[in-house]
Amino acid sequence: MKIGAHVSPKKPLIAAAERDAEAVQIFLANPQSWKAPLPRDDADELRASDIDIYVHSPYLMNLASPNNRVRIPSRKTLAQTVAAAHEIGALGVIVHGGSVGEDEDVSVGFERWRKALDSFDVSVPILVENTAGRGNSVMQDLTNYGPLWEEIGDYNVGVCLDTCHTWAAGQDMTTAVSLIASLTDGVTLVHANDSRDEAGSNRDRHANFGKGMIPEDLVPAIIREAGVTAIVETPDDDGSQADDIAWLRARV
Repeated sequence: MKIGAHVSPKKPLIAAAERDAEAVQIFLANPQSWKAPLPRDDADELRASDIDIYVHSPYLMNLASPNNRVRIPSRKTLAQTVAAAHEIGALGVIVHGGSVGEDEDVSVGFERWRKALDSFDVSVPILVENTAGRGNSVMQDLTNYGPLWEEIGDYNVGVCLDTCHTWAAGQDMTTAVSLIASLTDGVTLVHANDSRDEAGSNRDRHANFGKGMIPEDLVPAIIREAGVTAIVETPDDDGSQADDIAWLRARV
């Protein structure tokens, strides 16, 4: 069970050392752009490092969208991101579940996910992340991993469980890991975050540990039960991420 952090992509290994992190998560391109990732000068160094590398896909992507002008570029961007992640030896590419149209049944989102993964070589595991949103969000409800896995479970995929999103979506954090294990091959990665808002708020606002509203025992318990790497995506004001990593280590 390694503990790491989401850091700047500029010098991720230095950032890892500064935080005493055993893993890092980075963007490979502007998260608010469709532009393809550029080759990295440090690719060999990243591949050879003992630090585990994960890649977060751009926020613009929505593989479940009914809009072709969003869904098709999302597929292309995911393919480009996976290829770039493969070049640096990344262990996974994290992708939000996305959302369908307001008048659509969420099941069409599962089908669109399958069509997306049919369109390119999934050379790095794609880790589908649960989300905090409401209504037409594909992965707000953790039970949706079941029908989604019926569509994509044979691909190179895994689950990224975000603790803030789980809390904000009003899901039961005490049973989240076992529920996912009953529907998939289990949790692959944990995004370990506290929340600035109350349970069921549908607000995705991360907080540093001890400063949010999630009871202090819940996030360490999820990491222990999942038995996998945890990445903190918390604010890093004055070295706060290093404090969060130390906080988790002391409890996990």
